[in-house]
Amino acid sequence: MTVETDQPADTAGFAEDSRRSVTLRDAWTDYVNRLRGGDMGSLPAILGLVVLYIVFGLANDRFLSMLNQANLVIQAGSIIVLAMGLVFVLLLGEIDLSAGVTGGVSAAFTALAVVDHGQPWWAAILIGMLVGATIGFVIGLLVAYLGIPSFVVTLAYFLALQGVTLKLIGSGGSVPVRDEVLRGLSIKNVPTSYGWLIAGLVVVVYTAIALQRYRTQVRRDLQRPPFSLVVIRIVAFAAIVLGLTGALNRNRSLNPNFPIEGVPWTLPVVLVLLVLWTFVLGRTAYGRHLYAVGGNAEAARRAGINVRRIKVSAFVLCSTMAAVGGLLAASYSGKVSPSSGAGNVLLYAVGAAVIGGTSLFGGRGRALDAVIGGVVIATIANGLGLLNQASYINYLVTGGVLLLAASVDAISRRRRSAAGV
Repeated sequence: MTVETDQPADTAGFAEDSRRSVTLRDAWTDYVNRLRGGDMGSLPAILGLVVLYIVFGLANDRFLSMLNQANLVIQAGSIIVLAMGLVFVLLLGEIDLSAGVTGGVSAAFTALAVVDHGQPWWAAILIGMLVGATIGFVIGLLVAYLGIPSFVVTLAYFLALQGVTLKLIGSGGSVPVRDEVLRGLSIKNVPTSYGWLIAGLVVVVYTAIALQRYRTQVRRDLQRPPFSLVVIRIVAFAAIVLGLTGALNRNRSLNPNFPIEGVPWTLPVVLVLLVLWTFVLGRTAYGRHLYAVGGNAEAARRAGINVRRIKVSAFVLCSTMAAVGGLLAASYSGKVSPSSGAGNVLLYAVGAAVIGGTSLFGGRGRALDAVIGGVVIATIANGLGLLNQASYINYLVTGGVLLLAASVDAISRRRRSAAGV
């Protein structure tokens, strides 16, 4: 409930401004009402992740060790990045079945640029990303301008791009990833001093953005959470970032003669991309247009949004992120082979986005959904691996979790429609 005050919003301090906001109890009531209305968000995935950690932690002592948790971060990195790219396409209600093999082809170009042509690591990465962006651009043109269903186009590319990788590398061959920087994305860690510095800067920047956003909402007399809730979010974020940094900066090696400490480089890469795409989706006109097209393409077109251009750009971003994900996967495995990006890679990435809370029907999703869902997927594989379970168990559990997430999405959508949301 909003309480009126005679003090102008422009001159009021934080304490005074918070009186115009709802209380914590009102904020909680509003959140519960949204849940009842079908707006579940990432809550099912978070609860599922908590359950997985409890089960695997009790079943195997090694699961909660920092050595295993660091490995889990590295394992999840490529899936998370690929899932982030797929979020843009899923927001439009489209699909990209070729994203996984796009990552494989892009990684092959990157590796060959270093091995066969002696290119520096940064040039090789740009080449791989350019390959991915080009593939996405062509797919987007076929979908947006020719009207071919994205399922058909990307299925054709899924098959064709595997032939391209096979031509580049050869049957049964592979290209090693030995560059110190490229390989170091998975096998090296940020120095502990730099890790603390980066963590501190992240907390300071998040705090500044949160407070500035709150002040802007107060100045413009917009709907806003209570200031106490803003403080709770800042404290919780700082505790997670600093706590995780402190845990990873400790020596986690089983051999005292070879210490392993520091945050894996994969984690900063994922965080930078998360911040970037969260800003793009939540704070830019492009992000608003993307959600509008995904919600109702015809209404967006009548509002003056270039629907075709939005669709093309979404596929470009998806394939570019697939290239980055393919690079992280190659860094982890130490090579690129004709099968890179094929198999279940795409299915895991789509599952990660949907499990995290992105809707298959379009119009709803965040970059954070890919992170949460990717961690869930990696946790299942990691935990079952420590328990020495057969491979088919992993497939059954992951498929069941994905089916459950899709069911929650469908039910939530039906409840939102019934509620008129």
